[in-house]
Amino acid sequence: MPRSLQARMAVLLAAGLIVFSLAAAFAVFHVLRGEIDRMSDSALQETAQRLVPLAVMDIVDVERQPGDEQRIAAVRAHHELLTYIVRDQAGNMILQSHDANPAIFPPGLTSGFRSTPTHRIYAETVLQGTVTLLIAEPLVSRQRAGLVAAFAVLRPLLLLVPLGLLGTWLMVRSGLRPIRRFCEGIGGRGRDDLSPLSKAGLPAEIEPVADSVNELMNRLGRALTAERSFTANSAHELRTPIAAALAQTQRLIAEAQGSQLEERARTVETSLRTLARLSEKLMQLARAEGAHILADVPQDLRPVLRIVVEDIRRADQSNRIFLTLPEQEVDSRIDPDAFAILVRNLIENAIRHGESEVVRVVLSADGRLSVANRGPVVPVDTLARLTEPFERGATAATGSGLGLAIVNAIAQAAGARLHLNSPASGCPDGFEAVVEGLTPARI
Repeated sequence: MPRSLQARMAVLLAAGLIVFSLAAAFAVFHVLRGEIDRMSDSALQETAQRLVPLAVMDIVDVERQPGDEQRIAAVRAHHELLTYIVRDQAGNMILQSHDANPAIFPPGLTSGFRSTPTHRIYAETVLQGTVTLLIAEPLVSRQRAGLVAAFAVLRPLLLLVPLGLLGTWLMVRSGLRPIRRFCEGIGGRGRDDLSPLSKAGLPAEIEPVADSVNELMNRLGRALTAERSFTANSAHELRTPIAAALAQTQRLIAEAQGSQLEERARTVETSLRTLARLSEKLMQLARAEGAHILADVPQDLRPVLRIVVEDIRRADQSNRIFLTLPEQEVDSRIDPDAFAILVRNLIENAIRHGESEVVRVVLSADGRLSVANRGPVVPVDTLARLTEPFERGATAATGSGLGLAIVNAIAQAAGARLHLNSPASGCPDGFEAVVEGLTPARI
């Protein structure tokens, strides 16, 4: 049986239709055979009764010697469907039709019907049992009539069964249309769309499934909200004590200059800065996995990209970021803050892990963003897992392993796609991150 419910129901209904049609045809054929036999017997009896007076007139008052018999001459040569003979009370044949074969008539047959392997015979006795007329019909003629009747029954079925199969398929397809719409509604949901599914038009048997799915999505939504809220709140609450600890550590460094305590204090400062960056990344990840990535109105991405690049240039105190922007606007529904987080993570990642002073940032008119650097080629198996949280490649640079995970989460929530390439396009080495599909046509 096919795995598709629609195909399975269609096959079962089609098989039932075929079996029912064949059973109906067999029943009709059986009735027709009975009617053919009844009408043929009636015709055979009627013919015999009409022939009896004629046969009697031919043999009455005719002087015959024992063994004499009379054969009715044919007006023209033809094949007789019905043949007959006339016998006297001693069983001697005294008259026969021109094409009759006496061997097919059994002896001692009195009034009534009898069937032989080849013929159906009717006997009619008159003149107080002194004369018997026997008339025979070949069974093959009845069989031929039965086959004609069978073909007459089957001929409409040859047309009706295909039409019935097509009608069955269309009815099953129409009946399952609400279920298909329900499945398409599930498949067409966005990454973070956990709103209840509509049950409009669903069959009563499928409504419990819809209720269970809605309840499951409700529980999943509550779990995801709690998880994101915990991550964001934890990271937010950590910022103040981390900042306070960092300030105290910097004061301790200033007071301990020239002593052994200064080196230990600077180690603590480095750890606190790492912890601060990690808490910031966790807040960005919670934001990226939230449901507020798309804005209501499309906005130009170029000003946001310029601001982020200039901010990173000032913080890095270098001019090694080469930005290429199109002349026309690049409108997108992605939230500007979310886009800024995405771009900042890509550029910082390229600066941190690149081995040259060049980081190229290119935004095309079709909403394609590319950030590339120069450095060792990253293996393919490593590329496949770099978008997972806390995954890092073979690098000595510091980092939390969350940057590309944040970018991938924002891109997916915005309906875009993140591709990682190594070597970079047009280069023998390097690393390139490409985000495609940021324009309104894609989002």
